[in-house]
This record gives sequence, structure tokens and C-alpha cells, in this order.
Amino acid sequence: MLKNREGETIKNIEFKVIEDGTWKTINSDDIFANRTVVVFALPGAFTPTCSSTHLPRYNELAPIFKENGVDEIVCLSVNDTFVMNEWARDQEADNITLIPDGNGAFAEEMGLLVDKSAIGFGKRSWRYSMLVKDKKVEKMFIEPEKEGDPFEVSDADTILKFINPNVKFLSFATLFTRKGCPHCARAKNLLNDKGIIYEEIELSNALTNRSMVNVTGAATTPQVYLDGKYIGTADQLEAHFKAS
Repeated sequence: MLKNREGETIKNIEFKVIEDGTWKTINSDDIFANRTVVVFALPGAFTPTCSSTHLPRYNELAPIFKENGVDEIVCLSVNDTFVMNEWARDQEADNITLIPDGNGAFAEEMGLLVDKSAIGFGKRSWRYSMLVKDKKVEKMFIEPEKEGDPFEVSDADTILKFINPNVKFLSFATLFTRKGCPHCARAKNLLNDKGIIYEEIELSNALTNRSMVNVTGAATTPQVYLDGKYIGTADQLEAHFKAS
């Protein structure tokens, strides 16, 4: 049975990393002493759930974690430093510190090193998250012990809501746009004025108008989604803001 370490102090474990082409040794005290740190651990870099959901959401919510008193977000995996560094570049995870637990020493000390030899992984970390204050584990969210790779409780939203049950998440928008479209520029200005982060999907030879019509049902640009809800054109976005 996987052990919950809440209330315990994290022992000092060394990690071998490469920074700027140079080998360095950092340890648990460097990470946790006199600081508030959120940790999420996972089975492996570049694996599907880890790359598509687990790490990206922590990276996305990092500014809100900082607003709520978290000094650093650390991702731990039983991979070497070369793999973790490449994964960080691939994910553009600038808001996360990726730490290689290459020998599984930290996972073993936490009692969360598991055998995944059946799928060719060898010994890996179980998936979990935790809130650590000055080396003491305040809260852990450990995935249930079941077959496969469960991902139910160690997500960024769950631990952030533990830190602040009344947390307000930043709005996020997605826009389908066309180069040179004045209404697209107006929609982006409206979002900027509201301080809303957005992702722009610009139509091109590779991503045609037909693709946008299949997704939105509309043929004009821009087409705007806000927090997962379809809004529509720049006029409709402006009306949405006036009504809210």
C-alpha cells in the first residue's frame, strides 16, 4: 500500500542535473527549505497523460499558484537530466522546474517507487502531488492504486483548490483568425483590454476555412471561444463583455 507522508519532513536527497552544459548536484533542502513548494510526480517524461494534461496544466496555472503563496512548482520523474531538459524544451514549460530523479531515490524515500516492468518502464514513481512548506509535507494527493495509470486527484486544479478553495481561475480564449482581418484585431484588442490570455489559430493553406466551419459552424473571422464556451464574432464578444 502506498504511504501518505503528510506531516513528515522530507529527507535530504541529491539530484544530478545539467544546467548550461555543466553537471551540478542539487538536493531536497535546496528545493524545500524555508519555501512553499508544490510538487507533482509522474511515471515518465514524454508519456501521453504527462505531456498532454498533467504538466501543461501546472505550467498554465503557475501564475495563480504564485499569487497564492507558492514559491515554486516542481515536476519529478524517474528520468535522467537529459530527458527532463529536452522534455522541458518540448513542452515550453518555463513556469515549472523539472527535476530528474534518475535513480528513483526520491520516489523510494517517499514510498512511491513502483514496479512498471510489465510495460518495460522498470522502477518508476507513482503519480501524485503534494504541498510542502519548509520541508514538511502539508498535503498529498496520491492517485488510487488501480491498474494502468490513474489520473484523478494529482492534477493542478485539485491542489490549487486545496490551497485556496475560493481561487479564481484566469479566463482563457481561443480565436480563429485570418491574416489582415480588422475584426480579428478588434477581438484581440477587446481581450487584451480585459487582461484575458488567448491562443490564436490563424487560417492558412494548412488550416483552411473549411476546418473552421466544421468546428464553429461559421465561415467569417474571427470566431471566439472563451473558457470553453462558444462566443462567436468580434461583435458578439463585445456584447458578451457588455452583458457581463
